[in-house]
Amino acid sequence: MKMLHFLGNCFFSRVACEAPSVNTKRFAELFEKLDVNKDGRVDITELKEGLKAMGMTLEQGAEQKIVSAGDVNKDGQLDFTEFMQYLTEHEKKLKLAFTSLDKNKDGRIDASEIVQALKGLGVKISEDHAQKILQSIDADGTLTVDWDEWREHFMFNPATSIQEIIQYWKHSTVLDIGDSLTIPDEFTEEEKKSGQWWRQLIAGGVAGAVSRTGTAPLDRLKVLMQVHSSKTNKIAISSGFKQMIKEGGILSLWRGNGVNVIKIAPETALKFWAYEQYKKVLAGEGGKVGTAERFVAGSLAGATAQTIIYPMEVLKTRLTLRKTGQYSGMFDCAKKIMKREGVKAFYKGYIPNILGILPYAGIDLAVYETLKNFWLQNYAKDTANPGILVLLACGTMSSTCGQLASYPLALIRTRMQAQASMEGAQQLSMGGLFKRILEKEGPLGLYRGIAPNFMKVLPAVSISYVVYEKMRTAMGIAPK
Repeated sequence: MKMLHFLGNCFFSRVACEAPSVNTKRFAELFEKLDVNKDGRVDITELKEGLKAMGMTLEQGAEQKIVSAGDVNKDGQLDFTEFMQYLTEHEKKLKLAFTSLDKNKDGRIDASEIVQALKGLGVKISEDHAQKILQSIDADGTLTVDWDEWREHFMFNPATSIQEIIQYWKHSTVLDIGDSLTIPDEFTEEEKKSGQWWRQLIAGGVAGAVSRTGTAPLDRLKVLMQVHSSKTNKIAISSGFKQMIKEGGILSLWRGNGVNVIKIAPETALKFWAYEQYKKVLAGEGGKVGTAERFVAGSLAGATAQTIIYPMEVLKTRLTLRKTGQYSGMFDCAKKIMKREGVKAFYKGYIPNILGILPYAGIDLAVYETLKNFWLQNYAKDTANPGILVLLACGTMSSTCGQLASYPLALIRTRMQAQASMEGAQQLSMGGLFKRILEKEGPLGLYRGIAPNFMKVLPAVSISYVVYEKMRTAMGIAPK
């Protein structure tokens, strides 16, 4: 059970509580309501329909979890003995969770206790956020939750609103918009122990590959405009596509996409590994990691991954800009760069790339938190679950703002990666390029190619989400 596992690991491993007496009559009444065909057993379908008739709507797969947890003889059903035993054990754990959260021992859980409990996990929320959690449990409108309300709310619900608010609003890297500067995803201890984490990484990687492939023509146009567009050589979206197709045919729109997809796997793995290591180093007393520490750890993890796979970024730019017949493939491109320019060529543009991580990640996170807080304070009524449309909108808007802030550095990086391959091009440093662009084109020159970049955000997010959901189902990843 998510709630019991989560709270059990985090809050009360040493807390003991006295098991409540079994109310056989109450359990018998519940069983009778759920046993629709009166055969003395409750299966998954009866449990689902019975709870729905009682006004209880559970997360997808919750009924299966309940039956699996209580099914002693493994016949796929619960008889009354198994049903009563499951509820008895479940109540014990619910009581343990309640007692652990009730810090002042007054028999009620209030918002400040929720804030305090989550703070101990390194998750910072406001009193308003905590009130939203309590509202879905509080039956009598007192803005506090007593034992009866807690028990009734979670009796047939393996999930908990405390876990849900973290999972619902987890700023996931599943929404792939083609950049590599996002802070790594966060996994719970349960996900790590069960192996869900690597399935999610694989599902996210496949989603990113499909998303990047689907938006590759817009990405190539962006790079073309970043490098070649200027006041005297204006490249519009339509003329840019015509130029690419005329030079190399339809398939040329996907130049550079191969290496862009291939680098997803090593970059994701490196970023995840580095993130976990940095969190351990930055953890405070008792191993607690706060929001600031997570941000720093995420930024450092991104910088570490980028440092190691950066040569692939250079290859991607060169292959994206190549003329027909210039390179036979990724290895041929790498070989020619090494022969003509040396090892240093594989790290051209590295400094502006690393400098772009902080403004991107910082603004992305700040905007996401602002949008999340706005929704919770103005639109959350009975649940902290915003729904997929709100999540997609918040993720898209925050990522777009992050891109806008770091785009000038991204443009400088791309030009530095490409300038050695351009005939007669002067080899300028980061500062020299900034100065030259501002002198010749003004501030707008630093945003060449941003139109196709923004155009690809919405389809990229949509494609990656749909593919991720399909992959998650195929790989048996439990819904959040």
